[in-house]
Amino acid sequence: MPNTKSAAKAARQAERRRRRNQPIRTAAKTYVRKARLTIAAGSAEEALAAVVKAQSYLDSAATKGVLHKNNAARRKSRLMKRLNKMMAEQAAQA
Repeated sequence: MPNTKSAAKAARQAERRRRRNQPIRTAAKTYVRKARLTIAAGSAEEALAAVVKAQSYLDSAATKGVLHKNNAARRKSRLMKRLNKMMAEQAAQA
C-alpha cells in the first residue's frame, strides 16, 4: 500500500505501463519460441520466415521501449546464429 499521493500515482502509472507492455512482450517471446522450434524442425524456408517475423516483433518491442534495444539485438543475434548453423548443416549434407 503506497504511503504518499506520489507513490500511489507512481503505482497507478506502473500498472498502466505493465498492462500496455505485457501483450507486446508476450508476442515477441511467442514468435522467438516459434522460430526456435521451426529451426529445430529443420525446414529452411519456414525457419527463415519465422525468424524474420520474430525479428520484426523484437524490433517493434524495442522501438516502443518494452525491451531494451540491446536486449532485442542480442535475441535477434542468437536467432540468426541458430538459423545460420542449421543452414550450414543442411548445406554440408547436400
